[in-house]
Amino acid sequence: MNYNIIRKAQAIPEAASMIETFRAIGYNLETAIADIIDNSISANARNIYINRIWRGGQSIITIKDDGDGMNSNEIIQAMRPGAQNPLSDRSENDLGRFGLGLKTASFSQCRKLSVLSKRKDYASAFWSWDLDYVAQSDKWELLQWMPEELKGELNSLLSGTLVVWSDLDRVLPTNTIETDENAKRRFSDALDKVKKHIAMTFHRFIEDKTIKIYWGEHEIEAWNPFCPNENKTQEQPSENINGGAKMKGYVLPHKNNFSSEQEYKRAEGINGYPAQQGFYVYRGKRLLLAGDWLGLFRKEEHYKLVRIQIDLPNKLDTEWQIDIKKSKAYPPAVCREQLFSYAKNIRAIGSEVYRHRGKILKQRAGQNFQPLWLEKKKDNKWSFVVNREHLMIQDLKDLAKEKPEQAIEKLLKFLEEAIPTKTIYINEAQGEEKQKTPFSDVNTNLIKEVLALMYNNQIGQGKTPAQAKALLKIQEPFNNYEDLIEQL
Repeated sequence: MNYNIIRKAQAIPEAASMIETFRAIGYNLETAIADIIDNSISANARNIYINRIWRGGQSIITIKDDGDGMNSNEIIQAMRPGAQNPLSDRSENDLGRFGLGLKTASFSQCRKLSVLSKRKDYASAFWSWDLDYVAQSDKWELLQWMPEELKGELNSLLSGTLVVWSDLDRVLPTNTIETDENAKRRFSDALDKVKKHIAMTFHRFIEDKTIKIYWGEHEIEAWNPFCPNENKTQEQPSENINGGAKMKGYVLPHKNNFSSEQEYKRAEGINGYPAQQGFYVYRGKRLLLAGDWLGLFRKEEHYKLVRIQIDLPNKLDTEWQIDIKKSKAYPPAVCREQLFSYAKNIRAIGSEVYRHRGKILKQRAGQNFQPLWLEKKKDNKWSFVVNREHLMIQDLKDLAKEKPEQAIEKLLKFLEEAIPTKTIYINEAQGEEKQKTPFSDVNTNLIKEVLALMYNNQIGQGKTPAQAKALLKIQEPFNNYEDLIEQL
């Protein structure tokens, strides 16, 4: 198309409206701070410090690093929305994409974003976005402003950057008084979630000792979702995915096999075991998505120990539809079948660990493991039957010849304690098969014989035929056989 001969008109977005739109992208406090940390890592920081100062509605949050830093012009460029083309080639270590993260993440939480930065051999410089000023002026203009108390924050560093969030209107009502203890506790709780999110999102950087992230004065400890230090964690073979990605499955130990109750509790993560199951999608060691089956499966209790790591190079951002917040990913159609097949196998292992409480069923002395209950399938229906070959059943038969009441009581007790509830739950939850109707495979003569025995016993105890039949009709499972009862 020859653009030279086409009439043109400028359509510059209104600053006030556009910036308010940026605020609605959908960050929460955790993902917003993680996006700022991405910038620090991309700037080769070795240490990152997150601080919060409680002053009620005037509280502030700061993120400081000792990375490469920026001069005044570079700060202005970094503060420009869309400072980076998402289609441009990037280094493998670049965690950004759209050139919007610093702005959109910050605007989602506060009305004033201030950046103080210092490049080696340059004096420090600072610029701010003030959304109240933008709303008033409707201009894309930065202000050369920084909270006075923070202007010297980088003096001890050769280079680095300080990001300051003030007027935290999306975190705290601006009219919150400093003595409001309930608001202070909510503020603290919200930031505690941030700390846990950082420990998970950047755990590979922390474990590799690439960076240290400090929460106030304390170094944040990595939270690895795959529990590699637990001896009973089952690592599965890794598999390459189309386009250069890789995946590797892990099945966490059953609670009985964790090294301690404390470690089991810690491994449940921010949202608990059922919610943390699924794929963990990383791009360049940075966790993007934690615990999601990517639309391939439902989250179910018996797969809660299954976690699968996916590593993406950043060249696959477009194919996997990585969003601005770096908190969502959508695998391309060409990969979905492979992901489904791999995950199905890992889920089967996880289901067995859950079902058998972590016990590995092995042959011993040349004999197969003998369960008390056997799972029975027929015509797409399932049920459970007592294993007549079980050694205990054989011994109780012998005991019944001399002490029938004692034998029956022992049998009932063991059957009650050993009901395969976990397997029943799994079968029901999967919805793949229907449960067999009671006695649907049993000869009707057996039901008639037991009914006749019970009926005659009731008559012998002085009940009338009508009373005996009425009593039988409320005895499970014979309530399903009223026609047979009426024939007595």
